[in-house]
Amino acid sequence: MSVPAIRAIDKLASILANSENFLQRMHELGQEPAMSKQLQRLFSPSEAADMVGRDRTTLARAEAETGVPAPARNPENNRRLGYSLEQVQAFRNRPLCAEYPILWVDALYEKIRDDGKVISEAVLVIYGVNLEGKREILAVEPMYEESEASWGAVFENLKARGLQRVWMVVADAHRGIQNACRRHFLGSSYQRCKIHLMRNILARVSHRDKKAFSEKMKQIWVQPDRKSAVRTARIFMAEYRKRYPEAVAVLAQGLEDSLQFYAFPEMDPRKISSTNVLERLNREIRRRSRVVGVFPSEESYVQLLCCYLIEYTEDWEHEKSYIRKEAIEQLRATREEAAA
Repeated sequence: MSVPAIRAIDKLASILANSENFLQRMHELGQEPAMSKQLQRLFSPSEAADMVGRDRTTLARAEAETGVPAPARNPENNRRLGYSLEQVQAFRNRPLCAEYPILWVDALYEKIRDDGKVISEAVLVIYGVNLEGKREILAVEPMYEESEASWGAVFENLKARGLQRVWMVVADAHRGIQNACRRHFLGSSYQRCKIHLMRNILARVSHRDKKAFSEKMKQIWVQPDRKSAVRTARIFMAEYRKRYPEAVAVLAQGLEDSLQFYAFPEMDPRKISSTNVLERLNREIRRRSRVVGVFPSEESYVQLLCCYLIEYTEDWEHEKSYIRKEAIEQLRATREEAAA
């Protein structure tokens, strides 16, 4: 197992670990917590039992039978991760730069225990590139749903922390994101993720033709300029309009939004035409959160998520720019000249 993986697992165990005294009381009551096979592979029996023992329902039942209060979650335990609760809150509420060229937005869903019920809750994540070309996590906000109102509240929070201008927002076709972006970031472009669009189109194509259909469709977004991309799309739609009218209709509806990245020719189109960069980060988070299964509270999940994201942000500060600074400066000069 790699060193980063071991470190991540150690952090997860630290967040969810219970006190030894309370675990001993559970053993005395014969309430040995059940361990999943995945936990057994990753942790020792005592560590795995300790993690499962953090389930609040189990703790409440044991507390009622013993008459001894269950140990409360201590924010200071987060110091074993290197990040206190105060540091996590400072990260989530830190001041932002006034201008970010590109934002990528998406939502993570996890199972969280809420008032005795297990619910699926959204955590809205915003990832951006600053004027230096460096990556940042700008927002981590839990919400009960993805809607225009919830995304609008997140964008309002970004503006309250100092954000004023965004050049382009990259997201899927969620109507709430689109409307919130247009209302809160006037003058910015909305780039529909080309990967999500292609998936939506291929869902309306028979399995037999998907490979050939997909190979031809991909050529639309690898053209050297927007004019060539539109021409390629028209030829493609003319070829398949009779055979797959629904698929062609979806492409026609989403084509314009999926070509906005051509307005930024100095930037690598592979990086700004889809949300792949954010989805890769989300997969890393899910790979770690999968060990837990159901989080005992919203607070515990946000805490775990932020601890990972703080580390990623610190690493990005020492890496080379994700988007070349020279390209951003050139685009910024062009935009200022056009606005003058």
